Amino acid sequence: MIRGALLIALAALLWATTGIVAKFLFASTDLEAITLALLRLSVALPFFWLLMRREQRQLERANPGKNVPGSSLRNLGLKSLIPLAALGLFQAFYQGSYLLAVDLTGAGIATLIALCLPPVLVAILAAPLLGEKPGLLTVIALVAAIAGTAMLVLSDMDTSGSLRLAGLLMALLAAVVYTGFTLTSRYSSAGPPVFTTAFICFFTAALILFPVVALSGGFAGLDTLGIKQWLMVVYIGVVPTCIGYLSFFSGMRTTPATLSSIIVTLEPLFVALLAWVFLGEILGPTGITGALILTAAVIVASRYGGKAGTGAQADAG
Repeated sequence: MIRGALLIALAALLWATTGIVAKFLFASTDLEAITLALLRLSVALPFFWLLMRREQRQLERANPGKNVPGSSLRNLGLKSLIPLAALGLFQAFYQGSYLLAVDLTGAGIATLIALCLPPVLVAILAAPLLGEKPGLLTVIALVAAIAGTAMLVLSDMDTSGSLRLAGLLMALLAAVVYTGFTLTSRYSSAGPPVFTTAFICFFTAALILFPVVALSGGFAGLDTLGIKQWLMVVYIGVVPTCIGYLSFFSGMRTTPATLSSIIVTLEPLFVALLAWVFLGEILGPTGITGALILTAAVIVASRYGGKAGTGAQADAG
């Protein structure tokens, strides 16, 4: 179990580097956030296809001669594809809004808001939507999460000297979108295997983002990328996305779901720490307190907010 927990912690650390590297890209190039979102998905797709094919071969070997759901894309019916397409839509909006929030504010505060609010919102919304009744602790966690987010906003105003409203609204939008992603993922939890879900989700998101980037002139910023910047793009698509996913699901095999959900909450804290070390982003006493309150709310929501979601929702950053 220790090895599994360490793998999940490694995944959280790798995911945390997404916002940091993205911030370096935005500072040194004219690359748009939505273009980076598309590039991330495009770089990751071939690797997810390979992981999906390995997963399909494992299913075929385990069930020789049987037509097992998930052993081939052709086996997926409309009932399975519609939720996957919805997940792809949410993924497209999340990638764009999260990276734009990082660009307009900072990696630390954007990630704390975008990743810490969804588990609490899910725990509350799961009651009317999925029939998962929230307890008193879940309601308290929601109040604490709102208070923690407000403290982060106040801290950002104090350290930046202004209210970076557009970036904060983008982070809140990312949180809302990821909440929808998580709820949809729970609804379709009995669907295709993990990497089949991930491949279709990322493929759909890339299809949605491509025309948006093309029509908005987002590809023009590619001219400002040098070799170093292209390596950063490849890093974001391969290391935190693909290797992070692989590390997470490998760890999940031997780690209880509740412990896994708590370890994953290290990601926004890792981002805040890395943003302080590499980007000079300072939360301040109010921000640090807000971050701790928000993290505690996530842990409570993860522990008492109903069943865990599926693995497809593991990475947001």
